[in-house]
Amino acid sequence: MDRKDILAGAQTGTGKTAGFTLPILELLSREKPTKQKHKIRVLVLTPTRELAAQVGESVTVYGKHLSFKSTVIFGGVKINPQITNLRKGMDIVVATPGRLLDHISQRTIDLREIEYLILDEADRMLDMGFINDIKKILNVIPNERQTLLFSATYSDAIKKLSNQFLKSPTLIEVARANTSNEIVKQSVYPVDKTRKHELLTHLINEGKWQQILVFTRTKHGANRLSGQLEKDGITSVAIHGNKSQNARTKALADFKKGDVRVLVATDIAARGIDIDQLPHVVNYELPNVSEDYVHRIGRTGRAGNGGEAISLVCVDEDEFLVNIEKLIKKDIQKVWLKGFKPDPSIKAEPINMGGNRGARNKPRGNSGRNRNRNRR
Repeated sequence: MDRKDILAGAQTGTGKTAGFTLPILELLSREKPTKQKHKIRVLVLTPTRELAAQVGESVTVYGKHLSFKSTVIFGGVKINPQITNLRKGMDIVVATPGRLLDHISQRTIDLREIEYLILDEADRMLDMGFINDIKKILNVIPNERQTLLFSATYSDAIKKLSNQFLKSPTLIEVARANTSNEIVKQSVYPVDKTRKHELLTHLINEGKWQQILVFTRTKHGANRLSGQLEKDGITSVAIHGNKSQNARTKALADFKKGDVRVLVATDIAARGIDIDQLPHVVNYELPNVSEDYVHRIGRTGRAGNGGEAISLVCVDEDEFLVNIEKLIKKDIQKVWLKGFKPDPSIKAEPINMGGNRGARNKPRGNSGRNRNRNRR
C-alpha cells in the first residue's frame, strides 16, 4: 500500500494471490477516474496457463463489486478472441510471457500506462527459461512503476533477478526460505521401480482415497500411469504440456468436482492447481530439481488445511531424496510397507529424464521449448 517494490517469499498455498490482488484493487479504487477509461495499469506475469487462469479468477472474485475490467491471456488457445477482448479496454491483465510478447509484436496491447507489475512464481519462470522474455516485456513498460516479485523458493538466481528489476525492495518472508509446508505430513515409501504402480493402487484402495494428485517426471510417464490406474478401476486423467488447453481445463474441472479420483501431472502442468482441502499428493517419481518437491507438496495443506505427501522412491532416486532433504533441512519419515520392501540386490541405474530439461540434480537450463509452447 506504500507503493514500495517488494520481494516476497512464501510457501505455496499461503495466499500470495490475495496478498497482491487485494491491495492493488484498493489502490486503484482510491484514485480519481480518468477520461481514458480502462487503460491497462496492472500487469501480472505467471509461468503457466493454469496459474494465469487461477489468478484471473481471483481478480474477478475479489473485484466483483468494483468497476475494473480484467482479462487473462495465454497460449494454447486462439489469439483473435483475446485481441477482441483487449480492444474493449482493460485495467488488469494476467498473462504468460510468451503469449504477451505475441500481442506486443502484433501491437494488440498497450502497456505504456502500467503502474503495477507482479511477477508471480518467479522461480518457476526462471526455471522455464522466461528470463529473456521478461526483459523484453520490461523494455516496453514504464520505469516508474511498483514491482512485486513473488517466489516460493529463494535462490541466487532470484536474488539476482530482484537486483535487476526491483528498486530498494522491501523483503517479506512468511516462512523460512525453501522450507516445505509444516502442515503437510511427509513420508517416503521405498519400493522397487517396477512395483510403484502396484503400490500406488494398493495405497489408494486400502486408504479409500478419493482425490489424489500424482506427479511424474515425464509426459509419457503421466499418460502410461493414468492408463494403468484406469485398468485397475481407478478413474484417472493425465495433464501435461502436450495436452490442449481445453483438455487440461476439463481434466482439472473433473478432478475438482470429484468425477476423477486421480490427476496425474507433470511439474509444469501442475503449477496453478489450487484445490481446497486436497488431501493427498503422491510423488510417483521424485523430481530431479529439489525445489520442485516443495512446489509439488504445496498443492496440499493449502490455506491452513492439513494434507499428506507421499513419495514412492526406488534406489535410482536415492540421490534426489538426499538433495531434497538437504534443501528442506529435515529427514523425511521412511515407511517400509510389508510386501513392498525393495529388493536389496537391485543396483541403482542412471535415470532417463525422457527429454526433460536439466541434467540430473542440476538446475534447469534456459530452454525455450516451454516458452514457445505457451505461445501456441
